[in-house]
Amino acid sequence: MGDSLREALLEIIRRFGTHVSAKMSNIIALLINHKNAGSIGALAGFALAIVFTWKYLKSPGGHHRRLEKRRNSPTANSDDNSQSTGETVSSSVCQPSSTLNQTAVSPQEFTTMQLSLAQVVKQQLNGGRKITCQLLGVVLEESTPEELLEHAVVRPTVVDVLLEIAKGCDLYLIARVLDDDSEEKVISALDAVGVFTVGGMNRNKVLFCSTETGRSSFVRQLEPDWHIDTSAEIISQLARFIRYQLHISPVGSGYIASNVLGSDSVERYFGGIS
Repeated sequence: MGDSLREALLEIIRRFGTHVSAKMSNIIALLINHKNAGSIGALAGFALAIVFTWKYLKSPGGHHRRLEKRRNSPTANSDDNSQSTGETVSSSVCQPSSTLNQTAVSPQEFTTMQLSLAQVVKQQLNGGRKITCQLLGVVLEESTPEELLEHAVVRPTVVDVLLEIAKGCDLYLIARVLDDDSEEKVISALDAVGVFTVGGMNRNKVLFCSTETGRSSFVRQLEPDWHIDTSAEIISQLARFIRYQLHISPVGSGYIASNVLGSDSVERYFGGIS
């Protein structure tokens, strides 16, 4: 409502100015025709009166706007709230450190709380889509081909991560075996945890070889973005050819190459699982 009143007042002033200008033009024309000193003096006095009247009518609106602008400025607001803000800051500074420590979380816990397992896996793959992975000692409980002669069991803690990788990536699983029966045991173990059904992995992408060299050759031919293996020797040989590698070693491993990461289990690296 205040804005509309100011606009109306300005409109009146503009009309008044237009009227005065017209009158002034008539008076000047009259004086030019009748060059009279008295008339000139009257004209000068009339002009001064108009100037002072204009200033008087214009100044209240401008003064009002300046006051309103000052009231709405951040400085004025900060002055009004300075006392309450100071009290709040003082309260925060005086908060006991024990309370802050209780609410702090580690980066790993923060990631686990904020992201789903599928998002964590995608993040850890860093854009990689094609993955080759050794089965013995990584996915399976067994770590040698000799153990596969008796049984094949998928490690329970790796199942969720394995399924997420199978669903979102082009996954190839490689195992070194001694006979055909061992191959069937491996396929059955993977099928039992849903790798081919829930994960949607093609059975033909489970590859078998009889030597460590054979596993290395498979990886070279497939040219994956990631390779996961327990053999430091194979990891070292492939470092020049594979974009990323994950070396799985329960006792940890030393530096191999800049593109080689290490973890004690695949589920810990991809899922943050202890």
